[in-house]
Amino acid sequence: MKKRQQKEQATIAVGMDTEDELRENASMEEIEEGDYTQVTTLSFDENDPS
Repeated sequence: MKKRQQKEQATIAVGMDTEDELRENASMEEIEEGDYTQVTTLSFDENDPS
């Protein structure tokens, strides 16, 4: 019997204010349980200095 592996995909509900949610720090309890995700933010500056 083969086990079916399911890969969990991170999702955020449509219309949710994602910036506030992603900037929230994990609690010590979440860190101890490994229930957190490291988030990296990439920002593109569209201003042209010339």
